[in-house]
Amino acid sequence: MPVEARDNILPITPSAADQAVVVLDRGLTVLGYSSHSSRLLLVKPVVGEEFPLADVVAGPHAGKLLAAVDAVLGGGEPAFNLAVDLLDNSGQPFKAHCSVHPLAGPSQSVSGVMILLNDQDFSPLSKAGPDPAMPTSPPRMGYQALFEHLAEGVFTINTRWRITSFNRTAEGITGYRREEVLGRHCWEIFRSNLCETGCPLRTTLENGVTRMDQDVRMVDKAGGGLSVLVNTSVVKDTNGGVVGAVESFRPVQVQAPPAAGGSHSFNDIVGDAPPMRRLFNMLPDIAASQANVLIQGESGTGKELFARAIHHHSPMASGPFVAVNCSALAESLLESELFGHEKASFTGAVSSKVGRFELARSGTLFLDEIGDLKPELQVKLLRVLEQKVFERVGGTRQIPMQARIISATNRDLKQALEEGSMREDLFYRLRTVPLTIPPLRQRKEDIPLLVRHFIELFNKEKGKEVRSVDPKVMSFFQNYSWPGNVRELGRVMEHAFVFVKGPAIFMKNLPALEEFLAERGNAERESASRAEKSLEEKRREVLQALRQAGGRRGQAAEVMGISRTSLWRRMKKLGLA
Repeated sequence: MPVEARDNILPITPSAADQAVVVLDRGLTVLGYSSHSSRLLLVKPVVGEEFPLADVVAGPHAGKLLAAVDAVLGGGEPAFNLAVDLLDNSGQPFKAHCSVHPLAGPSQSVSGVMILLNDQDFSPLSKAGPDPAMPTSPPRMGYQALFEHLAEGVFTINTRWRITSFNRTAEGITGYRREEVLGRHCWEIFRSNLCETGCPLRTTLENGVTRMDQDVRMVDKAGGGLSVLVNTSVVKDTNGGVVGAVESFRPVQVQAPPAAGGSHSFNDIVGDAPPMRRLFNMLPDIAASQANVLIQGESGTGKELFARAIHHHSPMASGPFVAVNCSALAESLLESELFGHEKASFTGAVSSKVGRFELARSGTLFLDEIGDLKPELQVKLLRVLEQKVFERVGGTRQIPMQARIISATNRDLKQALEEGSMREDLFYRLRTVPLTIPPLRQRKEDIPLLVRHFIELFNKEKGKEVRSVDPKVMSFFQNYSWPGNVRELGRVMEHAFVFVKGPAIFMKNLPALEEFLAERGNAERESASRAEKSLEEKRREVLQALRQAGGRRGQAAEVMGISRTSLWRRMKKLGLA
């Protein structure tokens, strides 16, 4: 039956709100249209003007749609679920479903047509019947109701960068309603600092690389800045073809620097000991500068926390914070991880890859365990710091380095300089501003504060109501040397939360002391064993260089890439001089 229109007002049902709907009279003049059609189609409908159907349909499908319109105007029979290729507002073709319905005038004669167009990536028209108001089937990209209840904002895009789903949490974080964003380009909504350069979603869609916890600065609907951590991944259909990408995001809670006379903390860093106060007083000035920072401290002291605090209070705060552990990656992969690589630059490089230096553009690159960087990579890093440009592995294009460098190590780099394992010129490039984080045994007055911090943290995580620790526990904490520092204290508190039953933590809730101390002794013995092994490797390296140089120390130093003085120091330390 023809669809009746009164006073030229189109009766659009809620389920059709996301469809491109255009109403034409018998001469194909526009009588009305939905707002989604003006965003979706190449040609925007204008009331009172002829609508050029052939200009919005790609290729041979124009004839299919025009034939359906002629059939409706001639006999009043509607057409359902026509598969057509439409042109979007940038001229790109996309798959769509189309239905054409007759529009009835006062005498029930056909006075026009109503055309409903659906982007196939959103909600295809139901094939079950002719009613355009029927509920739609699930979208092709697997958007399901469970997404609505995730704690993170989630949205998907198709291969044309148009948003195809947007969950409830995403609405709450951004301030946009779903109907405002569906069909629009993602960069129109998020307006992040990485949309034009370094977009993690673009990297994922183009190279298939999953991005985790990418620090991004976006703009919400009200125009306010918002820091979020972003995860991205490609979305594939049942045949393995890429049909789009999915991004989840959650806000980063950034605390302001402590007010004068208030508690001495900076972001998630807890402390009130004099060494910590001195660091807190320095951090605002360090953050405000663009200088390279070298953070030194034992394992578990919180070096990355300090790096993040500097970043979030710096002029680079709107950019990403990209961390890379120089000791956790295989030597063969580290150069590619830092600088990226071009396709086919080495065996296994099936596609181009963006490196951490590119990802950190307009932000901060955190190089953890910098003391473990191999000499050949030290040379390349020094060149980047001096020239402010780098090249991908296998590439020739020079890419500007536009990130601040914060590095960290638990090694004694001055000793590494004497041994020759750290380049002196790189060391001074990295340590424009040096920071040394004190170990927990030198700030034991902070232990009660840290215990309270962990109690509040684990109460929230584990749903318990612990209020304190027994005095014997606190006494043990104060007398223990904490080789693992704050990380070790956190591990002990988490262990106690597994077994605590009431409001207080007792000695029986801690790890068994014998086991606890034995584990630490084993770790120290393993560390000593690794150090001894490292010395033996260095001894072999020196002897091999001397043999290669025929015993001439100057040539041996050149072979090893160090100075003659450094070689002499190393030989003396190894008992070879």
